[in-house]
Amino acid sequence: MKQIIKIFFPIVLMLLMFADTASAARIKDLSSIKGVRSNQLIGFGLVIGLAGTGDSATNVFFSIQALFNMLKKMGVTIPSGEVDSLKFKNVATVMVTAELPSFARQGDRIDVTVSSVGDSKSLQGGTLLMTPLKGPDSNTYGVAQGPLSIGGFEVAGAAAGTQKNHVTVGRVVNGALVERELPHKFNAKEELVFALKKTDFTTARRISQAINNELKDQSAFVIDGRTVKVEVPKFYQDNTSELIARIEKLDVEPDIVARVIVDERTGTVVMGENVRISTVAVAHGALFIQIKGEPVAADAPPPVAEPEAVNPVRTPVPAEEGEDKLLVMNRGASLGDIVNGLNAIGVTPRDLIAILQSIKAAGALHAELDII
Repeated sequence: MKQIIKIFFPIVLMLLMFADTASAARIKDLSSIKGVRSNQLIGFGLVIGLAGTGDSATNVFFSIQALFNMLKKMGVTIPSGEVDSLKFKNVATVMVTAELPSFARQGDRIDVTVSSVGDSKSLQGGTLLMTPLKGPDSNTYGVAQGPLSIGGFEVAGAAAGTQKNHVTVGRVVNGALVERELPHKFNAKEELVFALKKTDFTTARRISQAINNELKDQSAFVIDGRTVKVEVPKFYQDNTSELIARIEKLDVEPDIVARVIVDERTGTVVMGENVRISTVAVAHGALFIQIKGEPVAADAPPPVAEPEAVNPVRTPVPAEEGEDKLLVMNRGASLGDIVNGLNAIGVTPRDLIAILQSIKAAGALHAELDII
């Protein structure tokens, strides 16, 4: 019987993004406004109603302490000597995190993420009890409570089990109620600062020019490659929000740095349209590995008759290297030329990673090569 085992390189996805002309983007997509951001909230709470998958009292002592303190606040008295003897398997201590959006108002609801702190095996089926959410200033800005939604499950039997995704992390959709608003004096600003998401002096200059052309005034100035300052005109002194709505919808063509992103773990290669190379020669040889199992006759029969005699298997491992091909790329070749040329010599995406690294080392690749 023949056994043929073939070793293939992993299937690789290569994303190539290029266009004939760069497309414009809105200012709101290229930058953010200084002072307009979300804030992080955190809290410590309890999840109850677990089916025996909660914290163990022996390993997580603070779980019992937290439950004891909560019951005490609710008027349930437990003798101090009995606290250490309490054992609950349906309670888990958790950390609750949330993000308070900009301009959130009292009464708004936000999502929260619940993560196990102790040795709980699963939070599936649990309910988060009322948990205060505090900011970095230790003030309470919201209260979270509600049933958890787990994006996975865990099933175990006597001999084996299976688990999908993390069962010790869950979410409570709209589970937190905003109780305190952040103070804002937004409409009283005399100047606005737009912070670019990526540092680029050319893009910053184009944004300032677009704003000045829209306002018919020299109100926008480039501070640095990431900051554009806009002086609020007198007409918008008490209505800055209207000015922002007018500015953020303006289209600006961003200047993109030539960059090649390589993910060696997945074999993903992403290249921008501005990637250029100088004259370079690339030699590529394909390597094919094939393992074949061929049975051979036994030298002597076994001393004791068996139902079926098992013959040994000889496994030759030939390694064959394909014919090398040479590709010459002219000076200033574009991304399309690179892809078409490498495809012509049969380069796979994973081989392309090594070739790009070599071209960059030779100084012929005029782009940033980021390996993640």
